[in-house]
Amino acid sequence: MKAIIPVAGIGTRLRPHTHTQPKALIPIAGKPILAHITENLIEAGINDFVFIIGYLGDKIEQYILHHYPQINAQFVIQTSGKGVGHAIWLAKSCIHSGEEILIVFGDTIIDANLKEICQRDGNFLGIKKVEDPRLFGVAEVEKDGKILRVIEKPTIPKSNMALVGVYKIKDSEMLLEFLDSNLAQNLRTHGEFTLTDAIMQMIQKGKEFYSFGVSNWFDCGKKEVLLETNSLLLKKLNSDTTQYAFENTIIIPPVFIGEGCKISNSIIGPNVSIGENAILNYATIYDSIIGPYAQIEFAILHRSLIGNDALLKGMSQSLNIGDSTEINFG
Repeated sequence: MKAIIPVAGIGTRLRPHTHTQPKALIPIAGKPILAHITENLIEAGINDFVFIIGYLGDKIEQYILHHYPQINAQFVIQTSGKGVGHAIWLAKSCIHSGEEILIVFGDTIIDANLKEICQRDGNFLGIKKVEDPRLFGVAEVEKDGKILRVIEKPTIPKSNMALVGVYKIKDSEMLLEFLDSNLAQNLRTHGEFTLTDAIMQMIQKGKEFYSFGVSNWFDCGKKEVLLETNSLLLKKLNSDTTQYAFENTIIIPPVFIGEGCKISNSIIGPNVSIGENAILNYATIYDSIIGPYAQIEFAILHRSLIGNDALLKGMSQSLNIGDSTEINFG
């Protein structure tokens, strides 16, 4: 089994953070999105990886090689945003004849037994019910879990079961054949070569696909979802806050605080991740992610995403207020 992870996207919905940092390396609950994905796959028994990189891809390659030297990692460059189907097609030289693959989108974190899924015989697609399926690939599924049809971002969906971005493909050769044909004929959907189109063509040729459900799915392409994911993962980690001792500071779990941080006169938590070597003084922070080496002073932050090396200094006042006075700073 080989894992194929497309991480070439620019991440426009997470700007300005993705101007200098690949979306896959934005930290949540103490480590980058890509680290959560990679470690879940390693735990499932996968050792062979192909990363499709593009924008700021050198940072992803350096991160993987430094933190996971034990895996067999290959890197393929996608220079233009032609879609996930095009990304998988680019990896064809890395996929051996008859080799099964597990495709996992590089901004997708799920709760599922990936080891069990990898051991199943056949083709399987991860699905979850959503409120607005028009934003995703959609699967029409029978009661026994067999998938009848898949379509990318339908205008009028016939199902509310979204594809979560995890695909276990037994018949990888056929998938690559259809991707190759679609590229040769310039067959696009919404301007891109989609994986969904190739899978639908496989179904039409008689290949069976079945669904598997996930208990949690986080498409970490937006700030709000990143913060929600951070909160959930921190609760799952159930970290021991007694390990944190900072000057005149209250820690409200769950939190993650990286090594080398200097924190004083602050209230941290709940649901806060702070990267290594950050400096916080007179800060009140909750429901937020603070990047490594950030410096925050005299500030109150909630539902905030602060990048690496960022500097934020708020107002500091010394007041002598008399009786019956009202002051409103806005």
